Amino acid sequence: MSYNSGMEAEIFDVAVVGLGAVGSSTLYQLSRTGAKIIGIDRFEPPHTWGSSHGETRITRLAVGEGEEYVSLAKRSHEIWEEVELLSGQSIKTRTGGLLIDSGQDPWSKHGSEGFWDRTVRFANNQGVEHQLPSLAELTNQFPAFQIPPSGKVYHEREAGFLRPELAIQTQLQLAKENGAEIRYHAPVLSVRKSKDEFHLQLENAEVKAKKVILTAGGWIKDFLPSNELPRFKICRQVLHWLEIEPGITDWASYPVWMWGFGPQPEDFIYGFPTLDGHTVKIASESFLDVGHPSAVVREVSSEEQDFFWEKKINGKIKGLKRNFVRSKVCFYTVTDDAKFVIEPMEGNSDFLFVSACSGHGFKHSAALGEVLARRIGF
Repeated sequence: MSYNSGMEAEIFDVAVVGLGAVGSSTLYQLSRTGAKIIGIDRFEPPHTWGSSHGETRITRLAVGEGEEYVSLAKRSHEIWEEVELLSGQSIKTRTGGLLIDSGQDPWSKHGSEGFWDRTVRFANNQGVEHQLPSLAELTNQFPAFQIPPSGKVYHEREAGFLRPELAIQTQLQLAKENGAEIRYHAPVLSVRKSKDEFHLQLENAEVKAKKVILTAGGWIKDFLPSNELPRFKICRQVLHWLEIEPGITDWASYPVWMWGFGPQPEDFIYGFPTLDGHTVKIASESFLDVGHPSAVVREVSSEEQDFFWEKKINGKIKGLKRNFVRSKVCFYTVTDDAKFVIEPMEGNSDFLFVSACSGHGFKHSAALGEVLARRIGF
């Protein structure tokens, strides 16, 4: 989308920079207020360069990362249902969800021990409907999982998956229908504050806004002062689609699932029911810092696939062939404690930045957009 000369004098109430998971939801929520808003992105969302692609994302209510996030997850489910009604799209699918811990060493995540135990405690505290099935019950229903006798299982009824590309596309379309301006393929080179407004310098134009919300994911590192940069790690993630082995189990009937099988954060796999009848999407997590989104290696080697099979799948999951139909790369922007960062930029309450979501943000993104719209004053 290009500028015409008459638009350059416009001053928007709010500019949202970065239109991925949180940015698209923020733009949509702001568009409902009647404010004059603009959304800007260096690409054209949904795209494959950030953290919000790859067909599916798990959503669950009792999140072991922190009890304070349960209310955000619950509200996000309500908003997705509202968006579905408005758009006619199907963004959220409830499948139920499993959290499995092998039980030999408590699986830790982001430096906190006992992720499974915290999840159960939060579910009890927050009234999240769940069960703790026995291993016999689980393996009878879902025989793909080869869980050791020490294992334990949590089942949450309301868990399921979101379609991230569709969610972003739908919220941006609704925002446009509500009058939002959107500018694609427009990297923001700098943001400068004058007396009454911010000047956002693009490659070929300038945008003026009274307030700014920066939801640029890993590209937050292009805007922060140097002393803030070490707070945020950019961690490459690889998603795999493995071919189903016929006759073992019905992958279409499976819930979403997460399995911690050792004490380290990387001792972990998660997966989904099949969406095409031929493949199952399964992934792990990595917390190795590559520095910047531009440094993320987008290709997946056969050596990486072999390692994934041997260390993550072999001896744990039945019903899959050692055939990687495809693999894709995204990244997390991560803080040491995995907590979200929502702060004023250099103390200016009219310029908020939001990052990182540390790999568990998409399920909360709809509610985060609502929170940000209110926090910026609308």
